[in-house]
Amino acid sequence: MEQPPSVEASLGVFDSGVGGLSVLRALLARLPCTPMHYVADSLYAPYGDRSVEEVIERSTKLTQHLLDAGARMIVVACNTATTAAIQSLRARWPDVAFVGVEPGIKPAVARSRNGRIGVLATRRTIASERVQRLVAEHARHCTVVLQPCAGLADAIESGGDDQTLVDSLLRRYCQPLVDAQVDTVVLGCTHYPFVADRIQGIVGPQVLLIDTAEAVAQRAVSLWPACAAASHAAAATPTLQTTGDADVLSRLARRWLNIVLTAARVTV
Repeated sequence: MEQPPSVEASLGVFDSGVGGLSVLRALLARLPCTPMHYVADSLYAPYGDRSVEEVIERSTKLTQHLLDAGARMIVVACNTATTAAIQSLRARWPDVAFVGVEPGIKPAVARSRNGRIGVLATRRTIASERVQRLVAEHARHCTVVLQPCAGLADAIESGGDDQTLVDSLLRRYCQPLVDAQVDTVVLGCTHYPFVADRIQGIVGPQVLLIDTAEAVAQRAVSLWPACAAASHAAAATPTLQTTGDADVLSRLARRWLNIVLTAARVTV
């Protein structure tokens, strides 16, 4: 895809909200000199409560926005958007490389000791054919507890200092996993790594948590040289945009990425 000379090549990342910052964090660690453009679609979050058609529509608009701004590759940093929309995006833009996120069921099976695995994800992700296929292909001989977590991503998204609601939801959704004696838990939403310590405190230190952000970053690194011009010689500052509250994204970037940036609100 040709871009005007004035448009700088960048790596585009989008999520239904701020959860994709967990993927951006992994990308920045591996590609610190690469210009990155992150868009949080917080005005329409959470995607897990929206129809497949709505998720495809939003994903298409966000991808077009990032491509117009110079993105050479798109990381869909959202489990729900990946399961619902990535095939449509690839069909619409066959010359663009897309990297998606999906629950780490395969690595969970490989690392589980007792064959009991829990998956925490949005309702839409849990119900998706993609997750059912992952379970059928990789976890046929395991006990898999698929736990939908209605409202959890939204509660994390709020970014407030009062975490009473988040803790209440975590206790509710983790209890079935504790009861099932799982030894491995898949964090099936990009928001969840930011409360991983609290999940660990509920399920116990003996339970392994699987976060796929590193695998996503590794895949992006393998594709990036073929998608863009040379990266900067010095560390690049990512661009942060949101369709929601820019102050929330700025605050959470400081908290979760340890970078001070002013996010901008955009209409997409």
